[in-house]
Amino acid sequence: MLDPKLLEILACPACRGPVVPSPDHQWLFCSSCALKYRVQDDIPIMLIEEAEKWDPSDPASTSQTEAGERD
Repeated sequence: MLDPKLLEILACPACRGPVVPSPDHQWLFCSSCALKYRVQDDIPIMLIEEAEKWDPSDPASTSQTEAGERD
């Protein structure tokens, strides 16, 4: 699980907006630019070239089932 203090200071590298963790803390989501950043071994991978697009209007896109993509 990501440290709450870390979550307070993290920002999307593309737009500098806030990021929100998925329920399982495997992704960080930026709703401003519709990107998601992988969290690996409790370390956020905050590289724009590693980010993936996601649909913020689709509630299923933030579910734990989608986090299974990284395996």
